[in-house]
Amino acid sequence: MNNYNSAISFFINIIIFFVTLIFTAQLFFKDRKWCPQRAKEAFRFFTVQSNVLCAISALFMLLFPALEWAYYLKIIGTSAVTVTMMTVLLFLGPVFGYQYMFKGSDLFMHLLTPLMALVSLCVFERRGVSFAQAFIGIIPVALYGPLYLYKIKFAPEGKRWDDFYGFNRGGKWRISYVLMHIGTAVLCIILYLLLNI
Repeated sequence: MNNYNSAISFFINIIIFFVTLIFTAQLFFKDRKWCPQRAKEAFRFFTVQSNVLCAISALFMLLFPALEWAYYLKIIGTSAVTVTMMTVLLFLGPVFGYQYMFKGSDLFMHLLTPLMALVSLCVFERRGVSFAQAFIGIIPVALYGPLYLYKIKFAPEGKRWDDFYGFNRGGKWRISYVLMHIGTAVLCIILYLLLNI
């Protein structure tokens, strides 16, 4: 990266990291009192997990911008928050209302942070990847998908999660499961194209 790109990359990554750190820290409090149970429940959401992963990847790009593994981690983190953003735009927004999806900290977690991650990666940090390497971006969904499916469908009654994403509405979890993985694979292909322009 040249000096200009490095400076912009640094600026965006530091915003991603500290904004996410602030919002994540707030999850551990309720009514201004320490409440780790609230954070535990919040970390069930892919939105929270993907944003924390993205923030970690942004931190490593700040500390080790020249290292290849930090770049690949940024691809994984960016892919994860992009899945979050596209899920909100195409599914959750129409179902639950965009006014609720882009309110408060969710404005960052659902939209602004994914956009910042995409711009920093695809414009100011772009180095190119092979077609196979681009698919490392599917890892977060490949790990979270089975967990979510188990927790809403197959876990014992007392240990189940509510289907807060509505992916099993009407018993259509099979369709949702396949579409989420296919959609993420398509995003990986798009990232591959953007990173190799």
